[in-house]
Amino acid sequence: MEQQKLNLKEVIQYIDPVECDYSEWCAVGMALKEEGYDVSVWDEWSSRDTVRYHSGECDKKWRTFGGYGSGSVTGGTIVQMAKERGWKPHDSHELDWDSEIGSEYVVIDKAYVEGKDFAEPADSEFHPADEVIRYLETLFQPEENVGYVTESWEKEGKFLPTKGSYDRTAGELIRSIKAHKDDIGQVLGDYNKKAGAWIRFNPLDGEGVKNGNVTEFRYALVESDNMDLSKQNAILHELELPIAVLSYSGKKSLHAIVKVDAVDFKEYQKRVEYLYNVCTKNGMSIDRQNKNPSRLSRFPGFLRDGHKQFIIDTNIGKSTWDEWYEWIEGINDNLPEPESIESIWDNLPALSPPLITDILRQGHKMLLAGPSKAGKSYALIELCCAIAEGRKWLGYQCAKGKVLYVNLELDRASCLHRFKDVYTALHWAHDSLKNIDIWNLRGNSIPMDKLAPKLIRRAAKKNYIAVIIDPIYKVITGDENSAEQMSNFCNQFDKVCTELNCAVIYCHHHSKGEQGGKKSMDRASGSGVFARDPDALLDLIELELTEDQRSVKSDRAICDIIEERLKRFEVNTNRFSQDDLLVVNSALSIAEKELPRAAYMRLIEDITAKQKQIAAYSAWRIDATLREFPKPPTMNFWFEYPIHAEDDTGTLKDIELESSWNKTWKKNFKRNKKSKSERADERKKSVATAFEACSMGADEVSLKELSEYMGVTEKTVRARLKEHGNFYIDDGNVGKKNSE
Repeated sequence: MEQQKLNLKEVIQYIDPVECDYSEWCAVGMALKEEGYDVSVWDEWSSRDTVRYHSGECDKKWRTFGGYGSGSVTGGTIVQMAKERGWKPHDSHELDWDSEIGSEYVVIDKAYVEGKDFAEPADSEFHPADEVIRYLETLFQPEENVGYVTESWEKEGKFLPTKGSYDRTAGELIRSIKAHKDDIGQVLGDYNKKAGAWIRFNPLDGEGVKNGNVTEFRYALVESDNMDLSKQNAILHELELPIAVLSYSGKKSLHAIVKVDAVDFKEYQKRVEYLYNVCTKNGMSIDRQNKNPSRLSRFPGFLRDGHKQFIIDTNIGKSTWDEWYEWIEGINDNLPEPESIESIWDNLPALSPPLITDILRQGHKMLLAGPSKAGKSYALIELCCAIAEGRKWLGYQCAKGKVLYVNLELDRASCLHRFKDVYTALHWAHDSLKNIDIWNLRGNSIPMDKLAPKLIRRAAKKNYIAVIIDPIYKVITGDENSAEQMSNFCNQFDKVCTELNCAVIYCHHHSKGEQGGKKSMDRASGSGVFARDPDALLDLIELELTEDQRSVKSDRAICDIIEERLKRFEVNTNRFSQDDLLVVNSALSIAEKELPRAAYMRLIEDITAKQKQIAAYSAWRIDATLREFPKPPTMNFWFEYPIHAEDDTGTLKDIELESSWNKTWKKNFKRNKKSKSERADERKKSVATAFEACSMGADEVSLKELSEYMGVTEKTVRARLKEHGNFYIDDGNVGKKNSE
């Protein structure tokens, strides 16, 4: 689906023309013209700067800009300016490249909003003093200073407020107004009935009227001056906004004084931004120039060009910001409703088909965990190839389909070569390479909460049945030992699964230290969330090989090579017993007799090369913890670079994993069979016995002779002689001290 074009008329609401310099003001105009908008959009936006705005100036400047399609400045300029001022794309259409997945905060179906009428009070019902007192008592404490304006000045047909008063308390004003009844001019000052009056809805310090003079960041103003009044009223009520005072401005808008109860200016900005975004999402065309906490609102109790500024209602909607915020977040949780199992008992939904038979279903998550040098990346590349070709992986059949490999660690060339190396080592024909896509992100990796929407965007139409992310430490957000933060991190995998209807497979490293004594679920580094979140966990742990066990592997491989070579030269192997072909020396004797000399010498070279390969093999055990399938037997593999091969010798199944505690205990047990003094006495006796045996009655014996007799180095002999104390060493000869 083609991306829907942004509505720049909405985006520029985040840019206050008052804060723009001349070049920025021109840039907005040029961008609007480039994107095909009318000059009236720029003029209306510019008019918010009441000090610098001059009627007709926009139209004059507009004619100097290049025409539509000139490409000099584009809508991206406006988008960037808005982003710098806190705007984020919240469109409900298809995800943008930089979009983040989140709630849309939509409560109201704009297509079905019915107007909510209100009536302007008749002259006999309108009591200015009551309006003022009700407003002040609702918003302010008696000791708090109130900023208000009754004086105004006219500019090009518009009435603009002066700085006004700001050093009188709400209690003082209320007492004076009660004393003068409806003659509020005696208390607040005379005003122009064409202009009306204004009031600042947050308390001040009595020293000025700027943001820095605000003492409590208690309220924010929500206003829209280009919507039907009854529709404004309806949306404000249906949104359940925690409105302290809802009043009529006397002209085109309602003024909702909303409780935000921020602790400081920074939190106030965040809450107002959230508030405005929710209102915008639900059909309100918000006047964003009202975002400052020191902003003026219309003062109820005054007349404005033949209309009354009056209170419509107080304390409506939710009682507090926190209550409203929880309601908004809760109503947009996108969670499914509970369902009765009785209604679907006889018509249960079909299970997702297996992606890896008996291990993982399509649309589910799998974690491959293991230490470094376990070949995890190679194992995942093998899995990519198996899915692409519809073949087995680690002995388990894979469904055939398209797979995306997200490479976060390898450079592009190395990654591509690995795929070719794996195909070659597996001896598979590369018939379905079109099923494998690789997204190389080394040097460009970003946190998973930012990567997920970009991945979804690119993969939306590719019909992948699996996405493999290797490795996840490159994209982890937060502390990997924090259960809460890792739960949020793992939720990103769920979003990818849900949005793309595919499996997500990823790998992670083991924690430090010995792993043998741990359960497979406890080996992955970081929070236990890693092990408990996926539907399938495959854990690799290295097996410690003895020389005999490695020899079994080597002998089997050598015998296979000999048998293959005999068959290549059409030697009838049926003439020999099976035992002869399974014993290296016997098989070599047969080959030497049956093969031409040159062929036999090449065989010896191949065997030598194979022995070097096997010397580098490592042995691994894979333990599976599954949510959807019964736990399978442990699997034993050789990492025969660059692939993992099942153990065909049977030698690995009996190897036991030892914990570091067991190793330490055994080591200490052997070490502590005899006490330290007992071991010292044995060493003294051994050196004395060696001297007597080698000297055969002579006064001296060479150090070399003692070393050879005791089977230790000359350095060790010197140490033991020194420990004994009754021997001397002179120019390589040893004798007894004080000897007769």
